[in-house]
Amino acid sequence: MALTFLRSIVLFIMLFASYAAAQTGGNPALNVVLITIDTLRADHVGCYGYKKIKTPNIDGLAADGSRFERAFAVVPVTLPSHTSILTGTYPMLNGMHDFSGNKLNPQQPTLASVLKHAGYQTGAVIGAAVLDSRFGLNQGFDFYYDHFDFSRLDEANLDEMERPGNVVADKALGWLADNSQKRFFLWMHLYDPHFPYRPPEPYFSEYASHPYDGEIAFADEQVGRIIRFLKEKGIYKNTVIVLCGDHGESLGEHDEKTHGFFIYNATMHVPLIIHLPQSAAGQVITDMVSLVDLMPTILGTVGVEIPSQVQGHSLLPQLLPDRGDSKRNDHAKGERVVYGETFLPRIHFDWSELRGSENSKYHFIDAPRPELYDLTNDPGELHNLFHEKKAVSGEMRAKLVDMIREYSAAKEMAEKTGLDPALMERLKALGYAGFSGGSDPTISSRDLADPKDRILTYELISDAMAESQHGHYQESIDKLKSVVKTEPKSVPAHYLMGLDYYKLKMYGEAVDELQKTVQLSPDYALAFFNLGMAEAHAGQIDAAIATLQRTLQLDATNFEAAFNLGVAFIQKQQLAAAAEAFRQSIAINPEFARGHHALGETLLYQNKIDDSIAELRRAVELAPQEPAMHESLAKALAAKGLTAEADEETRRARQLAPQ
Repeated sequence: MALTFLRSIVLFIMLFASYAAAQTGGNPALNVVLITIDTLRADHVGCYGYKKIKTPNIDGLAADGSRFERAFAVVPVTLPSHTSILTGTYPMLNGMHDFSGNKLNPQQPTLASVLKHAGYQTGAVIGAAVLDSRFGLNQGFDFYYDHFDFSRLDEANLDEMERPGNVVADKALGWLADNSQKRFFLWMHLYDPHFPYRPPEPYFSEYASHPYDGEIAFADEQVGRIIRFLKEKGIYKNTVIVLCGDHGESLGEHDEKTHGFFIYNATMHVPLIIHLPQSAAGQVITDMVSLVDLMPTILGTVGVEIPSQVQGHSLLPQLLPDRGDSKRNDHAKGERVVYGETFLPRIHFDWSELRGSENSKYHFIDAPRPELYDLTNDPGELHNLFHEKKAVSGEMRAKLVDMIREYSAAKEMAEKTGLDPALMERLKALGYAGFSGGSDPTISSRDLADPKDRILTYELISDAMAESQHGHYQESIDKLKSVVKTEPKSVPAHYLMGLDYYKLKMYGEAVDELQKTVQLSPDYALAFFNLGMAEAHAGQIDAAIATLQRTLQLDATNFEAAFNLGVAFIQKQQLAAAAEAFRQSIAINPEFARGHHALGETLLYQNKIDDSIAELRRAVELAPQEPAMHESLAKALAAKGLTAEADEETRRARQLAPQ
């Protein structure tokens, strides 16, 4: 009797699961592969009509699936764009407007966390440090291969930190080999088309005159490797494959060399291809869609419930038009208007943000000087019709206001988004949290400069940053001096110039520029840190102590500031204060070997031998290849009378010392 009842319950559960999947058009047995190709314009892919490139694998996927002609990014910046993809939400809700200011709220459901809860094995392989796990997109992944080796103080160079697509594909294929017998979700992120464009051979030679396309062709090869694996294993037919660009690349249009600063379609229009086993092959879908739609589409396809916070629309009605589903999305009943934004000009330069609304005919961009473009007659968005078509402009602006209000309605998610102080320190103090989840329907900041009037300045600063990253510090300084002639209150220009002078060991000049920076931006923690370092090198120890203390008030996570504060106190022969600062550094970062070493040395000078030995043993444990750690431990052990152990540490130090 009990067994019969149990079988009835199991049968009911199975029937209910089948019913739920049928209601969503989903198939709970399907695997999921998401491939995002960074900086990929739609009009530079073969299946989108581009004749100067060979992308056979992407083209083949489109021929076997559905290609969306009008798919758009939400933000033309890698991290916030991927956040919208993986959460199905807009920045007004998730709080991720930019590349380094926020960390995704751990309470925010992600595609990975939802699929993991549904029983999927989840893996991701990341091609660039801008998607490092510290930004929160690793939520829900069993395996998240970022593994970038960098100090947080070097994160101004995040765009330079990438791994080539073949390495990404190698890791992805390795994970697939271990997990392809289970239901899986794999996200593979290819970063290759991102500037600078340096494709490997044979693509470097084949695309010598247009290397951006060579990077895309190289990425296409990696896509093919994944697809071949799925076919060879016999699981291609049971796998949902979504391929998209996260944003485009301006390539000089509107004087923008790359992306992030403007929201013209050069950087917002992206390729989107979806392969569903049950859909017709070779579909071309002309509806306006957004990358925010991908999460609900994937979840609907595999029959998993879509979280209530998701703001995107499922695209299943477009993908499966013959299903006879009467529950088409509201946006399918009328023309869709998609939302786009960039806050980069405001967050980093104190110029106005840009927000826009777009339908199949018009693109409206709200700015201090608003813009309207007729996309049918002016696809390059060169002729501003804002004043000529006031009725259309008013209608598109009203749509934009409505979207901002609608997508900001659940404000509590953004308010709970945790800000990582170690990341926030890199932003100038512009009140990032104040607009990261704002429900204020104000569209753009009329009192700030229009980005159109600052693009040349922006590109000059970008060039100066690139010069600095490649060690050309004087060339960088020369460019930044040109900037401050027209923008005397430019925080980035003064800050970057201060760093350049510091790297040239011109510490007095570095102090001058960094002092200007903190005067203009009095809560800019990283600027205070670098000012303190410059003051210390310039021999201004008292000033350095005060500045590093201010740094720690602004950012209690900066263990390097605490460590260097201890070094400054040592120079003043204030051992007790130095020991306290070193303790603070290792309290922040318990695995900071130099902090344990410095504290151990300081305690030894204070004749606190047992405490010194404990700290120095920890330093040796954390950095066993550093001879200085063994030498210091040897001194402390000798002071304790542990001669044999001291001799052993001395021997190890000599073995490790450079020959």
